[in-house]
Amino acid sequence: MSARGDIESIMLSAPVIPVLVVDDVGHAREVAEALVEGGLKVLEVTMRTPQALDAIRRMNLVPGAVVGAGTVLNERQLDEALAAGSEFIVSPGLTEPLGRAARKSGVPFLPGIANSGDIMRGMDLGLNHFKFFPAMAAGGIPALKALAAPFHKAKFCPTGGISPETARDWLALDPVLCVGGSWVAPKGASPEEVARLAREASEFSV
Repeated sequence: MSARGDIESIMLSAPVIPVLVVDDVGHAREVAEALVEGGLKVLEVTMRTPQALDAIRRMNLVPGAVVGAGTVLNERQLDEALAAGSEFIVSPGLTEPLGRAARKSGVPFLPGIANSGDIMRGMDLGLNHFKFFPAMAAGGIPALKALAAPFHKAKFCPTGGISPETARDWLALDPVLCVGGSWVAPKGASPEEVARLAREASEFSV
């Protein structure tokens, strides 16, 4: 189990989890420092670039940062992410092999779901916390309300197409503990700008 606790504790650490696609590992640490300074300490580094694992290692050096891997697709990537020091794992979907491997490892795990079958598969594996993805393309707030209704134990982190203008509407939903967003660390933004955006996002009510 992560030293930071379970997945719910991680989700409740801040209203927004930055979703980071790292192309330049040389800036990884200063981006993490800016986000933590702004009040967003839980950082999801997506496994979409060759630099992702190095970025996780560098961001782990930032005091206060809780760094996890996103876009984890299979057991091999899970093992790589854990070896790099990931404190939680996020996936865009849920397969039984990945779900079982994540559960066995003890790492806090947030799998992606888009329909009731996904949620039922997750619950069969003992999971109750999910990423609703892609949130807007999958039907937005009305879809999540309808999905959540039969599953009163399920908690969600909607990700995908959420903006600072809509984040509060999502966070107002009872089963939503946080949202994921890339807007807090736009490509090319200065550390000062990232810290400002993070500070604004950290003040969203949950």
